[in-house]
Amino acid sequence: MSLSILLVDDDSESLSSTGKILRFAGHEVVAVDSGAAALEALKTGKPDLVITDVRMPGMSGFEFVESYQKAGHSIPFIVMTAFGEVKDAVWAMKMGAVDFLLKPFKRQALLDAVESLKPRVGARRNREVSSGADWVGSSRAMKELRVLVDQVSRTGASVLILGESGSGKEQVARAIHDSGIRKKGPFVAVNCAAIPENLMESELFGYERGAFSGASQSKMGLIEAANGGTLLLDEVGDLPLSLQPKLLRFLEEQTIRRLGSHQEKKVDVRVIAATHRNLGQWAKEGKFRQDLFYRLDVMSLFVPPLRERIGDVAELACHFMERFSKTHGKPLRGIDAPALEALQGHGWPGNVRELSNVVERAVVLNQSGMIGVQDLPAHLGVSGGAEMTAGDQITIPLGMSLREIEDLMIKKALQATEGDRAGAARLLGVNERTIYRKISKSREESKEETIGE
Repeated sequence: MSLSILLVDDDSESLSSTGKILRFAGHEVVAVDSGAAALEALKTGKPDLVITDVRMPGMSGFEFVESYQKAGHSIPFIVMTAFGEVKDAVWAMKMGAVDFLLKPFKRQALLDAVESLKPRVGARRNREVSSGADWVGSSRAMKELRVLVDQVSRTGASVLILGESGSGKEQVARAIHDSGIRKKGPFVAVNCAAIPENLMESELFGYERGAFSGASQSKMGLIEAANGGTLLLDEVGDLPLSLQPKLLRFLEEQTIRRLGSHQEKKVDVRVIAATHRNLGQWAKEGKFRQDLFYRLDVMSLFVPPLRERIGDVAELACHFMERFSKTHGKPLRGIDAPALEALQGHGWPGNVRELSNVVERAVVLNQSGMIGVQDLPAHLGVSGGAEMTAGDQITIPLGMSLREIEDLMIKKALQATEGDRAGAARLLGVNERTIYRKISKSREESKEETIGE
């Protein structure tokens, strides 16, 4: 996936070399040499990612990021600096930086930081293409479903959406409505399984005052409330058999009659039905009216379960992370590689709804700013790693370099996990390879110092 990147650096050599690395990797780069120029660039285009230097004359990187965030932009950003001060790193984390690169940095470190953004960018792009709230996924199945949604949204035909519970049937229905000719009208969703049978008719068709005991005033039904728009009959298989003839008449005539009334009222409503049941088989067995089934099944769409599109898990997880970060006021930088691997290795019997719940839990529990396996529930088959206690708090003296802070954190994490490098990686929210690389580098430097003495 190619990203559009806004690169900001007052150092012309650094600006040129960094831009070349990113362009060679296939990304589109707009390079500017000041924060003011970067703000001007944001007026004409919205990049997927901002990479900015910190120390710049005039407007600093700090001020630039604060300015575009105050303007309503939520573009993820990476900070790079030649000055490895603790206060800069702290500021970057508080502002939600994806990564903090200390100049001079290696080419691969830059590309790895950019690579980590791709799931989030993919999720955002999919949301922009289609307006359904959780309409996220780049798998072949979802691309094919989008094509069908685009086709049916241009018509007023009835649609039957099939799929397991929690797979996202309502989001598909909303996408059909939001991209169709009725998008300016209301979207009314009715969960047929949640309304008691004795109340279903009055809820759908409404009633007049005095229609039954307790009807002290007239009430509009949900069908009438959807006039000019779309009515979603979710879990339509649970609709009582006794009410199905009246619903069929409404579908054929586009008229309703409130309980207690003798007058027919004309309505203009598109009906989308959804179910996790095999409605065709139910119709053959007499559990659902065949004529109603055929009337609803003008066009059928199937929403695949999440286990059949595991490739979409990363994008969905990042989408939910961004949503719940805003909901709970906890800005997060992302989801680390081990956590994404654990999420992609799960079978997701609860589908997208289960993934949403897991990510929200992780956001609420997270303390590091980066979701790791320690934030995931045990049923995903991952170990929560070591627990941090008050006794594990680390004091970082002012003036300590970023390198020294990293070494100190790794040392403390290894102590907390009794030398378990995998556990230390989970505790710090980093890839296990990072721990090995840091330890190896420290050993090599220690040998070099010994030789030079």
